[in-house]
Amino acid sequence: MTDEQKMWNPFANMGQIAGNTLDMVRASGSTVYDSEGRSYVDASGSLWYCNVGHGRTEIADAAAAQMRELACWHTFEYYSNPPAEALARRIAGIVPVPDAKVFFTAGGGSDAIDTAAKLARAYWTAIGKPEKRGVVSRSFAYHGMNAYGTSLGGIPLLVQSFEPLVVDVERVAWDDAGALADAIDRMGPERVAAFFCEPVIGAGGVLHPPEGYLAEVQRICRERDVLFVADEVICGFGRLGAWFGSERLGITPDLMTMAKGLTSGYAPLGAVAASGRIAEPFWRKDTENVFRHGYTYSGHPTACAVAMANLDILERENLVERVLELEPVVERVLKPLADHPLVSTVRAGLGLLGAVEIDEAARTADPTLVPRLVKAARDNGALTRGLRGAALQVSPPFVITEAELETVAHAFSAALDAVG
Repeated sequence: MTDEQKMWNPFANMGQIAGNTLDMVRASGSTVYDSEGRSYVDASGSLWYCNVGHGRTEIADAAAAQMRELACWHTFEYYSNPPAEALARRIAGIVPVPDAKVFFTAGGGSDAIDTAAKLARAYWTAIGKPEKRGVVSRSFAYHGMNAYGTSLGGIPLLVQSFEPLVVDVERVAWDDAGALADAIDRMGPERVAAFFCEPVIGAGGVLHPPEGYLAEVQRICRERDVLFVADEVICGFGRLGAWFGSERLGITPDLMTMAKGLTSGYAPLGAVAASGRIAEPFWRKDTENVFRHGYTYSGHPTACAVAMANLDILERENLVERVLELEPVVERVLKPLADHPLVSTVRAGLGLLGAVEIDEAARTADPTLVPRLVKAARDNGALTRGLRGAALQVSPPFVITEAELETVAHAFSAALDAVG
């Protein structure tokens, strides 16, 4: 028997962290505890997802009850189960996608992105336009780690080791609608299937869309008959103060990907909502079109029961509305950090979401700066992450208190002073 570490951590330099991991053992609300008994404010909602907060026993109870009745059964071909059907109806009723149908994926947003990209191409093939294969995304975008998601990613460090993966993929500037129009026209609208867009770019640095940008890219897609795909994996289920970022920002996508806040991380589950237009070739009575895609755990009954319990909490406790109440608080507590010499920008004011961007010259002079800031913030009682190697992430559970948000800001300030 040995204590030697065997788990290979994602996104980790194992030569440095093996034997030096931080073991998390318990959590409640917005507080998490490590194996040494130290407590931290969860400033990032783990990986953006713990919307309802940690330690919700009613979600555990819902999972246990479903497991006692039907823990698992696949949904391939003609099989179904009550939790999956109920959840699909519930999602279809709240997404800003006309006449939505819901396709469940097994894990997180990565699976949902791959599903949406394949469905976009399958749709055009089904209606007799198989040449429409191209997919466009944006710089600084993050769309998960499966083949399509990696290919669509706009963060070079996460892409360059694996290229080429999916062909006919192009990236444009994240904030320039004209660049999208130019790219589609250059590729040929008759050859472009879809444009993928996060309402607010998350892992790329919490980048708010410029005024009018989303409406303009939606118009460009409509005019050129290109499907508009909203990646709501981070923004969905209340993060922006509405059920979905698309709703808050006034767009109506053809396809919408979701995960994370769908279950608040209590079980892996993702989904794609497809508009009636996209579903029609596959759903009409006389069709021979089959979307030959799916996952072993698509529509997993226990995961769907967990999602239903999670959505019950969001509704019963008015947590989406609470995000709007906390929106100015996040901006207020983070704004003073902009005066620190190591900080170039503070982005907040749209939902329970923020980023503290570190000065580029300082980062260039010291590539370890952001990781050291993350550790210093942890030493001061707040858990955050570095985004794109440039910024500190703020996306806490919706149950976080104003005092806890102040603690996060103080931890960031102390970290900046200690490292600077």
